[in-house]
Parts: sequence; C-alpha cells; structure tokens
Amino acid sequence: MKSQLVLYTNPRSRGNIAIWMLEELGMPYERKEIEFKDLKNESYLKINPMGKVPTLVHNDHIVTEVAAICTYLAESFPEKKLGPTAQNRASYYRWLFFAAGPLEAAITNKSLGVSISKEQQSFVGYGNYDLTIGTLASVLSQAPYIAGDQFTAADVYVGSQVGFALTFKTLPDLPEFRTYWERLCQREAYKRARPLGFG
Repeated sequence: MKSQLVLYTNPRSRGNIAIWMLEELGMPYERKEIEFKDLKNESYLKINPMGKVPTLVHNDHIVTEVAAICTYLAESFPEKKLGPTAQNRASYYRWLFFAAGPLEAAITNKSLGVSISKEQQSFVGYGNYDLTIGTLASVLSQAPYIAGDQFTAADVYVGSQVGFALTFKTLPDLPEFRTYWERLCQREAYKRARPLGFG
C-alpha cells in the first residue's frame, strides 16, 4: 500500500527538519532521497519548480518550505498535539515565522559576510544580527519551549535552526540557546531522526 506521506529530501539539507517532524508524528511515511544534481530534473521540477528539498507530498497535496511542512503536518494530524493550543497560538505562530524569516535571514547574511549598514536596517526584516539574536535569547529564557510550556511543531523548526547554528557557530553559544537545544535533543523522535540524516 502506497504511503500517504512522501518526503523528498537529501541528507545534507533542511529536509532533516521535516524528518524530525515526521518522526514526532509517529506516522508511516516514505523517504525519497534525491541527489543535488538531480533536483533540476524535469520529473522533480513538476513536483517542486524551485528544484529544492524538502518537498512533502500528502495524497494530492504538495507542500514545500520546511516551516510550512512542519505547520501543515501539525494541523493535518491534530491528534498528535503538535500544533498550538488556544493559550499559546499567538506565540506559536509568532516565533515559528520569526525563525523562518528574520532569524534565518540574519544568520544567512552573517554567514555570507553580508553587512547591513545602519541606514539599510529599516529595509531588512531582521533589522540587524545582534537585535535578532538578542530577541531569540530573551524568549528562550522565559519558558522551556518556544511557545511556552508545551513542545510543538514550532520547536522542531526553531530548535533545528538553533542546533544547526550552534554546530556551525553562526549563533553565539549562549546558555539560553545551549540549554534549549540540549533539552530538545533528549526527545525520542529527534534520536530516531538522527540516523536518518539529522545532526
């Protein structure tokens, strides 16, 4: 019987975040690994015209962008309780998309040596690197998880960003980041995801 959930990925890609999310769900899924050289093949471009991974296919639905994949899966399987509650909904969406937007842009620009002048800061979503990093450290000092006391899909995404950045030293090794990441690494789903390419 064909799996309902199919993930196109590469072991050296953000697809590892989607694998972790799928492992959190505990649902059967099919993993199709694609070499980077094959991402521009016509057959794959029909699924994802950007020629990027990951791409999730759920029955007839196609989802790209790993933050969207995490959000979609949490909402598609509400019984797994990885989505927001009424109490933490605002924080859940706020910090999930903070990580997908300002945080990733700030880290990427820092890694590439892109310098944003004071005059240019109003044109970029993150303002400046130090402001973005300070904002994230502050919220992580207030609760065990990004949206409060409950682990959610937002932690899969935000936590992955933090973990990757600590590994590649694109985030400062602050206690707030280290404590948060070490807490997430204890999750059984994360431990299952690691041999499949994560971390």
